[in-house]
Amino acid sequence: MLENPRSPRVRAVAKLAKKPARVETGMFLLEGPQAVAEALTFRPQLVVELYATPTALERYSDIGDTAIDAGVDVEYVSEEVLNAMADTVTPQGFVAVCHQFPTAVKDVFASKPTLVAILEEVRDPGNAGTIVRAADAAGADAVVFTGRAVDLYNPKVVRSSTGSIFHLPVAVGAELEDVLARAREAGLTVLAADVKGDDLLSARREGLLERPTAWLFGNEARGLPDDKLALADRVVTVPIYGHAESMNLATAASVCLYESAFAQRDR
Repeated sequence: MLENPRSPRVRAVAKLAKKPARVETGMFLLEGPQAVAEALTFRPQLVVELYATPTALERYSDIGDTAIDAGVDVEYVSEEVLNAMADTVTPQGFVAVCHQFPTAVKDVFASKPTLVAILEEVRDPGNAGTIVRAADAAGADAVVFTGRAVDLYNPKVVRSSTGSIFHLPVAVGAELEDVLARAREAGLTVLAADVKGDDLLSARREGLLERPTAWLFGNEARGLPDDKLALADRVVTVPIYGHAESMNLATAASVCLYESAFAQRDR
């Protein structure tokens, strides 16, 4: 059992909470039983190291069984060691080190997708991870991060996705113009979500949401500037019927993605 929270090995794992270490190693930090279970089930080849407290492994024995089936060794650690490794205050007994695995943009659109989420300079980790999760839930084919977006492997993004980063392709580091060009070549209509746009209901009535679609979402604070909005085929807004001042980006994105999912399936 690993019991020294100040050992070099523990410090090396903990450093993955910071971007420089992730860039240098090509690894990222995974925390908690749900995320670890998803990784072992869907992408076991990415798991390089898996640490767990005896208590956690006893409570989540199915994770231990899945790890054995996947050929992944589990190393026991003390609570103090796990807390030193983790980015969260309550990692729930599991920490893993995984290989990063971004998808190439060309591969996203080569697969003839019908629903894609594009995140242009989305900076908030919670929003980014939640949109990945919503895209996964809505059956989207991929998510693409463009511009100076938050790092996909930021621990808060990974946690907010609750394992969805292991379920669907996610491309990073692309330029918006190139992504939109590829989307159109693949036959997708580009819809930008912005308060300046037409009511989402209008797009629904026109049958616009039934088409293969790439939804474009902008920065939480600034939205999409006019030059980026001009790149879309249509600008659409989620109407607010109550007295809320605005809508959280991740919530609005979830509505848009599900509206497309409903329309495409109903068709």
